Amino acid sequence: MPGILYGLYAWTLFVLLATASLPLLLLTPGLLRRRALVRTVGRWALTLTALKVSVHGLEHIPGPCIVVANHASYLDGVIMQAVLPPDFSFVIKREMSSVPLAGFLLRRIGAEFVERQNRAGGARDARRLLRQAASGKALVFFPEGTISPSRGLMRFHIGAFAAAARAGLPVVPVAIRGTRTCLPLERLLPRAGRIEVQILPAVHRPELPPGEREADQAMALRDAARASMLAALGEPDLAVAAASDGQHV
Repeated sequence: MPGILYGLYAWTLFVLLATASLPLLLLTPGLLRRRALVRTVGRWALTLTALKVSVHGLEHIPGPCIVVANHASYLDGVIMQAVLPPDFSFVIKREMSSVPLAGFLLRRIGAEFVERQNRAGGARDARRLLRQAASGKALVFFPEGTISPSRGLMRFHIGAFAAAARAGLPVVPVAIRGTRTCLPLERLLPRAGRIEVQILPAVHRPELPPGEREADQAMALRDAARASMLAALGEPDLAVAAASDGQHV
């Protein structure tokens, strides 16, 4: 199928499936049931659009944990929703809550919206996530916070790792490959391709020696998870590149 025709077909299919899911999400009781429904619909969408997804390492998910994944494309959320168990809540920037259709779908599956533009709102949301992680809630973060047009891994925000350190939960890094090719930031229409999701071994909170703070644990978790993802992705470290160019990281 020519590229433009395939892209139009894929977007049409995504919209039709999402629209068809609305009444089911309204009527289905129970958060886990709604998440399982969206997971099934996501898998149908990937199959019908010939986006071939392979998943490795599901055995590395130890139960309640914090999952962190690289963010290379708007497809990443769909992919993660389709491959992870339905007990995970996704942490998403608050702007998405006002997007028609998408905002409704995300609220119905228990997404956690966080404020990135307002400091007071961001601090309030961070405290809420810390409480939820402390209660054993499984969360998924894209710690880069946004998508870069360049191939590579940007700096990580500390929130996911602060929640893991506070709650004593392991951090499970995930390397997503192929979504940038299938739907890069600058491209409107997706294209067919292969996507690989590699779930890496969990990183556990280090013991806190005398004189160290919980913030030190969070930074240790962040650095270990990021190093694992960089090794698995084989992509440039954009945080180092930005630092060498004198940019704020």
